[in-house]
Amino acid sequence: MRVFTAVVERCPDTGLYVGYVPGLPGAHSQGETLDELRENLKEVIELLLEEGEPEVESEFVGIQTIAVA
Repeated sequence: MRVFTAVVERCPDTGLYVGYVPGLPGAHSQGETLDELRENLKEVIELLLEEGEPEVESEFVGIQTIAVA
C-alpha cells in the first residue's frame, strides 16, 4: 500500500473541496464533501498508477504558519 499526501482547500465560489497531490502531475480532483474528495483523489491516483510509475516532481514536506504584523 502506498500513501500520498493531498493538499485540500475549499473554493469560496463553489463551496467544493479541491485537492491535489503535490508533485504528482494530474493528481487533482474536487468533491462536495471531504469523503467524496478523498474517494475521487484515490480513484485518480489509482488510474495514474495503472499507467505506470509516475514521475514525482516534488515531495510534500509540510506546512508553516507565517505571522505578519
